[in-house]
Amino acid sequence: MKKLYIIFLFLSFASFSQNELATQLSLEEYLGYVKKYHPIIKQAELITSTNEAKLLKARGAFDPKIEVDYSRKEFKDTEYYKKLNSTFKIPTWYGVELKGSYENNSGQYLNPEFKTPEDGLYSVGVTVSLAQNLFINKRMATLKQAKLYAKQGKLEQQLLVNDILFEAISAYLNWLQYYQSYDIYKDYYTNANTRLQNVIKSFKAGDKPAIDTLEANINFKNRQLDLEKSKIKYIKSKFELANFLWIGNNIPMELKENMIPDTNTISNIDTILNTSVSVLFSDNFDNHPKLKLLELKKKNLNINKQLMINNLLPKVNFQYNFLSSKVSNLDAFDVANYKNSLQVSIPLFLRKSRGDLKLAKVKLQNINFEIASTKVSLQNKVTATEQEIESYQKQNDILKKLVNDYTTLVKSEERKFSLGESSIFLVNYREVKLIESKLKEIKNQYEYAKTKSKLIKLLGNLNSL
Repeated sequence: MKKLYIIFLFLSFASFSQNELATQLSLEEYLGYVKKYHPIIKQAELITSTNEAKLLKARGAFDPKIEVDYSRKEFKDTEYYKKLNSTFKIPTWYGVELKGSYENNSGQYLNPEFKTPEDGLYSVGVTVSLAQNLFINKRMATLKQAKLYAKQGKLEQQLLVNDILFEAISAYLNWLQYYQSYDIYKDYYTNANTRLQNVIKSFKAGDKPAIDTLEANINFKNRQLDLEKSKIKYIKSKFELANFLWIGNNIPMELKENMIPDTNTISNIDTILNTSVSVLFSDNFDNHPKLKLLELKKKNLNINKQLMINNLLPKVNFQYNFLSSKVSNLDAFDVANYKNSLQVSIPLFLRKSRGDLKLAKVKLQNINFEIASTKVSLQNKVTATEQEIESYQKQNDILKKLVNDYTTLVKSEERKFSLGESSIFLVNYREVKLIESKLKEIKNQYEYAKTKSKLIKLLGNLNSL
């Protein structure tokens, strides 16, 4: 199976096999794999599917219903009773239910109340809630909430994908950072080895003292140690990156050993992320998915509050049915033949309903506080992140100048050393400072790019890449 993964990767990047980028994995390609195959992103799609199923279930409360109730009793050749009651009900949006039924009952010991004509008895009628449950009831509230849940599911999916893409981008940038650091240590390891060999030759020729060979050898071993440390960091970052790479059927992907990141990623970060700071801030902040999600939750709680207010009303249910022994036409139902009923129920203290309403109001107050707090928090985080980006840009300019200056110093010191006017100690010291400044530059570029992606994440736009 492991060989299969490697073969797949080889085929995936075969299109680049004819040029110098044959072993490069760009951020765009990498994000393409993440968005298409990552299991958690696929799992995020289930949020929408789950809420759509809940919506379908809520709509089921308004499905027409057929009910048949048949019972019969015979004992010692005597038919005690035979009862058939079939009903067709149509629930409507408000507290009204349409109903048609057919009854056919007979038997020696049948309750006279249930007696029907020989051909049965037909009825057409309506059941109406005159107070509680007229304008809102449990099934209406459930359906409204289910529609909101469907919208909430899409926003929750968007936020989850946002988080995964941010983590994936961070892993790629981390891989790039340690690759560049490892590359620097490789170069200076080679330099240290070359310098050591030159010093040994100069010592043998009598031009340099023995102590210089020891100094050069110590420097070489330090470079060797630094190289090994940077190598393990690079390897670990590569495995962390591989956590986000998958192919179909939930199969993890392995990177080829010679696969490297695109070193032009930082300079092209705005193009890759498909945005810039000025474009980001032209967007309406109220459209942030997190705030929209909270607004939908608020609407959901408002529906619940309306339902609690409804429960304060008395239960007054009225039912009226026209009766007929035949259904040849509508005229068969005479207003003189009918059956009706009225049920009234009023709790004396309404303590349960009042308590539920109070809780609903508290939840609404809580969500209002959360919306206000979240909005201010997001605005402050976005402002702080924007300032971070500006700071990293300034730091990058300073670090570039430092690298150039230290490079000049190292070259000058090496020239003086070759002329016998400097020492190996000063050359090594200058080189250490140059390496430090280059590593700081790489670290700063990593933080700059990561902060850019963090800004897009804060604004909820990463999944639009």
